[in-house]
Amino acid sequence: MKKIQIGAVALLVFLSVASLFEIGLASPNTVPAFLWSPHLQSANGELDEAVNYQVMSAKDLVGSVFTQGGWSNFLCSEKKLEQPVDVALVFIGRELLSSDVSSKRNSDPALVNTLNNLFTASNFSLAFPYIAAPEEERMENLLLSGLKEACPNNVGVSNIVFSDSCFVEDGTIQKLSDLQSFKDHLLARRETRKEGETDLVVLCSEGSESNSQAGQSHSERESILELVSSVEQSGSKYTALYVSDPYWYTSYKTLQRFLAETAKGNSTPEIATGCDELCKFKSSLLEGILVGIVFLLILISGLCCMAGIDTPTRFETPQDS
Repeated sequence: MKKIQIGAVALLVFLSVASLFEIGLASPNTVPAFLWSPHLQSANGELDEAVNYQVMSAKDLVGSVFTQGGWSNFLCSEKKLEQPVDVALVFIGRELLSSDVSSKRNSDPALVNTLNNLFTASNFSLAFPYIAAPEEERMENLLLSGLKEACPNNVGVSNIVFSDSCFVEDGTIQKLSDLQSFKDHLLARRETRKEGETDLVVLCSEGSESNSQAGQSHSERESILELVSSVEQSGSKYTALYVSDPYWYTSYKTLQRFLAETAKGNSTPEIATGCDELCKFKSSLLEGILVGIVFLLILISGLCCMAGIDTPTRFETPQDS
């Protein structure tokens, strides 16, 4: 009986500690993704709008873009182009979370409204509200990997362009420095692009903090609007994908703060002792886990002591003197 009790207590403690570590290691945040095109249409010619509420990985999102979104039909040269487009735009944000889309109180309501207007005004649109942000590989590299998997024989993209803020492993990819360079590139490609060719244009946001430090005035919303407007004014057919990838941006800010502390040493107390929201969250979470483990050890010790107490099951009756 005692062994069963001790075993049940040990199992309870194990499950409690495992749940604590699961809560601490698993990120509770997901990111949204939106795919739209004013030029693509469904087979019956009606508006095609769909929302996938499943929580999926970033790799599965890329696969859905090429299959459900139909990108493989015009990015792969071996496939028949039923509804060709001239430009495939990809916007990779750094700050938007799924909670910002579902809640009225969000960090950037202007960006959410802009995406909503572009999404609802298009003939073809797909929404993925809950995407688990990639932890081991950046979104731009997943996009290139998905392109190679979708087009194993030959990639039909005539021109691939990334912004300098995108971290891609392929050194042969052409990169552009700013938004004006993208506009000039789209204008030049309009004159040189052959019929049936599709350009892939990927713009990675650097985050509001990096833009303010670099003196740039273009927010994510302004970059999307200006680039879409430039494509529409050129008369090119396009399809666009917006996906948020804020966790690599958060890691970059943490690394940037660490390098600043290492370079300046203890000369700047504000930098050495500063702790942002991520730092406070991790410290509070670690404190909660340690306190929970201490209380669990106390509970185990108490239950083991109580289980070890042997009391007689029967008392002798006192003898009459």
